Amino acid sequence: MIKFFQNLSAGLNRRVEVLLFAMGFTMTLIVVVQVFSRYVLNHSLFWSEELARYLLVWLTFMGTSVAYHKGVHPGVDVCFIRLSPWWQRVATVGIHIVSLFLFGVMVVKGAAFAWFIRLQISPALSLPKWVIMGIVPLAGAVLMVHGVRFLLDAIQGNGKNHK
Repeated sequence: MIKFFQNLSAGLNRRVEVLLFAMGFTMTLIVVVQVFSRYVLNHSLFWSEELARYLLVWLTFMGTSVAYHKGVHPGVDVCFIRLSPWWQRVATVGIHIVSLFLFGVMVVKGAAFAWFIRLQISPALSLPKWVIMGIVPLAGAVLMVHGVRFLLDAIQGNGKNHK
């Protein structure tokens, strides 16, 4: 079961990294075209700022999952490094259990909010807002996969601490 979650987590992370690159490249291109259009052609693209904003939101949430997977998320370990290895392991397991709870909240409450706004439409792009806000439960689900993997690793005493 651990191997399954390790493979699932790693594969999911690779796909998210490709998606992040595509979204980042697209957002950069949209902003460059908007600036060129506005200041050189004297014509503003009414949809570009909204799309760039939504891409940034998606980049932020999906980027969080990559940071968590790689263990590069911010952390304060002043107390953690002073613990014995056994207590570090106990703390790591506890951290991952709490994290899984919070990721579950993201999934449940994010899905509820996306459902709540399902009939609203974005002003410039005419996109359903549930598509935009659907990133919250989606990112929560990806984070849960990583969290289960790290919890199982911590219980067995394998891998990085990912605190």
